[in-house]
Amino acid sequence: MRRPRETGPDFPDRPDSAGFPPPAATAPLRLVVADDNPVVRAGLTALLSGREDTTVVAEAADGREAYEAALRHRPDVVLLDVRMPGVDGISALPHLVRLAPVMMLTYSHETETVREALRRGAGGYLVHGEFTAEQLVRAVHDVREGRPHVTPGAAKALIPQIQASAPAHEVGELAGILGGIPPQNLSQLQSDVGQSFRSRFQLSSREAEIMDLIASGMTNQQIAATCFISEKTVKNHINRIFAKLQSTTRSQAAAKWLGVA
Repeated sequence: MRRPRETGPDFPDRPDSAGFPPPAATAPLRLVVADDNPVVRAGLTALLSGREDTTVVAEAADGREAYEAALRHRPDVVLLDVRMPGVDGISALPHLVRLAPVMMLTYSHETETVREALRRGAGGYLVHGEFTAEQLVRAVHDVREGRPHVTPGAAKALIPQIQASAPAHEVGELAGILGGIPPQNLSQLQSDVGQSFRSRFQLSSREAEIMDLIASGMTNQQIAATCFISEKTVKNHINRIFAKLQSTTRSQAAAKWLGVA
């Protein structure tokens, strides 16, 4: 005789033959994006809000706005630029880390800046142009879980400090902890960071320099003064850059160059 189906509080009605309810949907990580460049903010928001596992709940143009947004929304992670008008990212860091884990997402990889950001509590340090969209999302999850994550440009700034403070056999291990970088690849961090995904654009060193300045928001006149060349030469370089990046506007080119397109 077939045994009757058991019910009651210890045997709830089961929706499938396996006897388990379907897994509950995981809520996406809630992020605040702080960057004074509207192209970067828009690109990151479009990228991270178009996924099931992440969403942007607020944007900010400086450190003060980032703090106010974090206070209001209590995000899972704050993505923070270094150089911003008003209150910059480094100044805002000690206040933000009290509210949420912070990952620096910036164009700056100067040694002292990287060290100061990590000293003040940043959970990760990503340099634009050194990561793909999937690597960015993975880094966000890592930082949320307390796993440090840095890209090669930032790790490169830390190598001298690591080497000075640890025995040789521990250097690879420490670098691996910092950025998930295999010890056998440590020496590659000493090489030019230009071996990142940007190499596919095949820009010359001068074109890459000018594209960096475009992405930072400089006008043709400012670029000409910075590079000691004429505005006409700048325009010629920009025409070639746009062709290689398959872009028609400065914002399009900057978004691709920064990895947020």
